[in-house]
Amino acid sequence: MTSETITAAASGTWPLGDLVVNRIGFGTMRLPQQGEAFDVDAVPGDRDRAIRVLRRARELGVNHIDTAAFYFSRLRSANELINSALAPYPDDLVITTKVGPGRDPSGLWQNHATPGQLRGQVEENLRQLGRDHLDVVNLRIVGTDSIAERFGALAELREAGLIRHLGVSNVGPAQLAEARAIAPVVCVQNKYGLGSPPDQDAFLRDCGEQGIAFVPFYAIAGAGREAGAAPDADAGADALLTIARAHGVSTAQVRLAWTLHRGPHVLAIPGTGNPDHLAANVAAGALRLSDDELAALEALHRGGEAGVKR
Repeated sequence: MTSETITAAASGTWPLGDLVVNRIGFGTMRLPQQGEAFDVDAVPGDRDRAIRVLRRARELGVNHIDTAAFYFSRLRSANELINSALAPYPDDLVITTKVGPGRDPSGLWQNHATPGQLRGQVEENLRQLGRDHLDVVNLRIVGTDSIAERFGALAELREAGLIRHLGVSNVGPAQLAEARAIAPVVCVQNKYGLGSPPDQDAFLRDCGEQGIAFVPFYAIAGAGREAGAAPDADAGADALLTIARAHGVSTAQVRLAWTLHRGPHVLAIPGTGNPDHLAANVAAGALRLSDDELAALEALHRGGEAGVKR
């Protein structure tokens, strides 16, 4: 499988409201720093390399980029990098951002934004990205409390023209229903990948039935989360290794391909600061798994990746 000639168009498309994106996108969480995201002591990433990666993503057909104002290191901001690399923005480029969490200038986490503070976070993203509106804004949630007041605040900003479409992140079915009663929801962004609990499988299917995009994060990193996947994370997963070798790809590519096979409404936003990894991630959108391979991965998934060394 040659990743150099494969573009994001091979993954197919799905609409985010009236915006159509390729199902393989790009997440910018890892761009501002080396090593673990959100580490206040992390070494800032190389700016020129990050800009090259973003421009290469566009060359490879990526038209869905995920970001947030709280993606930053001491010297780098994901939003500023996107602005520098890609503005003036192509008409087909969809930039999705998140609000709710916040970090102070030192990088320490603050309390989640109140309804009254969300406008400031939206305006911060607008300034950093150099936009007069945001394509998609996800309300990031922690906990199971009602989101009506906060989502309602974003719905008002949508009516005011600052936001085109709304989504929710880290939510459950009840919170999604609550949000949909207030304004249309185009996407749900939740942690999901091989080994995720059964309730997330059901939620993923429900989103598809409602025509809502399901956008997994940590689809490759898994338990590695902000630090990324460990080099030997799949050392004990025979099914993953066998399938990867059969296709001449990495286990990370198999993980991404499996995720996309979960439904036509599933989008992927793998992130990297490495141009080679970027090309491989995009190429995963063209990887077609057989019924037998999917069955083997389903067994691994239902076992919670019990056979994978951690």
